[in-house]
Amino acid sequence: MWSHVYDPFNNALLSTLAAAVPVVVMLSALAFFHIRAHIAALLGLGSAIVVAIFCFTMPASSALSSAAYGAANGLMPIGWIILNVIFLYQLTERKGYFKVLQESITGITTDRRLQLLLVAFSFGAFFEGAGGFGTPVAVTGAMLIGLGFAPLAASGLSLIANTAPVAFGALGTPIIALAGVTGLDMLQLSGMVGRQLPVFSMLVPFWLIWAFCGFRGMLAVWPAILVAAAAFAVPQYLISNFHGPWLVDVGAAISSMVLLTLFLRVWKPATIWTSAAGKFKAAPQQQQASVIHTHTREAVIRAWLPWFILSVLVFLWGIPGWKKMLDGISVLRFEWPWLHMLTQKMPPVALHPHVEAAIFNLNWLSATGTGIFIASMISGLVMGYRFKQLFVVYWDTLKILRHSLIAIAAMLALGYITRYSGMDSTLGLAFAHTGAFYPFFGTLLGWMGVALTGSDTAANVLFGGLQKTTAEQLGLNPVLMASANSSGGVMGKMIDAQSIVVAATATKWYGHEGEILRYVFFHSIALACLVGLFVTLQAYVFPFTLMVW
Repeated sequence: MWSHVYDPFNNALLSTLAAAVPVVVMLSALAFFHIRAHIAALLGLGSAIVVAIFCFTMPASSALSSAAYGAANGLMPIGWIILNVIFLYQLTERKGYFKVLQESITGITTDRRLQLLLVAFSFGAFFEGAGGFGTPVAVTGAMLIGLGFAPLAASGLSLIANTAPVAFGALGTPIIALAGVTGLDMLQLSGMVGRQLPVFSMLVPFWLIWAFCGFRGMLAVWPAILVAAAAFAVPQYLISNFHGPWLVDVGAAISSMVLLTLFLRVWKPATIWTSAAGKFKAAPQQQQASVIHTHTREAVIRAWLPWFILSVLVFLWGIPGWKKMLDGISVLRFEWPWLHMLTQKMPPVALHPHVEAAIFNLNWLSATGTGIFIASMISGLVMGYRFKQLFVVYWDTLKILRHSLIAIAAMLALGYITRYSGMDSTLGLAFAHTGAFYPFFGTLLGWMGVALTGSDTAANVLFGGLQKTTAEQLGLNPVLMASANSSGGVMGKMIDAQSIVVAATATKWYGHEGEILRYVFFHSIALACLVGLFVTLQAYVFPFTLMVW
């Protein structure tokens, strides 16, 4: 049994700097040295192994095992999801269905700003609520690039849009996990997050369009943005406070899509924005005006059918009862060698010494990616593919994504080493020493957790206990700070490395991950700071918002 050492140098500053080395190496390689994502991830992984073994005294066998464990979790479920989403995209593109789909959106609106709002924010929120784990960015990024958006716009704006729904993603999984690790009431946590995020659900759509076309361009379509935002934020608040975390995003996203579509039938902006470039560089063909399609209703239905099938199966695969039934048919669970129950989390990160489990669940039937794979196969057959042709397209997709899958596996390997070595907790403790400013910095701790792990669920598991313990020591409401971990975390989603790789892959902009990171970083930190300020106001100025309503 090896116990975490959070200050190996007996100097908090030096230990914190050492813990930050792997993340700094990977992000610097991406953002400043323009190194390909899979190479940057492998460099970060190598530095994480060195720091874990030689600085934090983690046994080499456990360090290497945790890397392998993380890589396995990177490929299943995240890699499995992106592979099958892009497979479906390839199937529809080769048959010409994707072109019909993208042109059919012009039947709702030819304005690029409103297409972005409908696809990236409203439609993407549905996939976040139903599946999570990179699904919304993969789907909306592919759709936006098909609509003619510049690669950076399609990638970066998909990441910005995929923020407000993240805390309740995958049928409430992040909140359920947070309740599990903190012992706090799940409905209280759901309600608290539901009183924090609607403010930002109102803000993010305006921010999204502003980022695309500037303030004046945003101001020209503010009524439509307000409808999309309010149609999402109001159900988000009501469902989270009076029902629970399970259907928050799905209900809010459907409300936003339906009401925005209906509103656009009766309202049009004074000037139609026809350029898909916005403030971004684009190829000439991407700057052409969006023309209303002439496809028949039957052709449009056929084009949307694969994505309807995908939506239904992703939602079905997210239902706990359905997952439980599939796991009852087949699931492989085994203790990960040289890691399971061999590392121990220590106070003050945990209230008491806590032995870390490492059980790998190969839930190949109940994984969201399997639902997407089945949807893709059904859609392929409906589109007229033969089985041999389906496997040829799948093999081509695998070849296209080989570097992206390596990057995702390496990034998760890095994240798991930082978790099992205690390096992430060392970084977290630096935030916990901020005293009266903790509501602000505790929120940023959640942001950092998602940026490190790529998952709001994982960040809640990682720092939920620390948030509760620190809040109690400082006399703050533990439900508030545990919820702030989740709410602040959503803004870290746009800069986590695996999401950036997914975005680059979905938009076929391979090798430009550093440009995407540089673009979204300001948006991420600015929005995270705003969440931190809001939580600080809740803690000290507006305590009535802490009440259970």
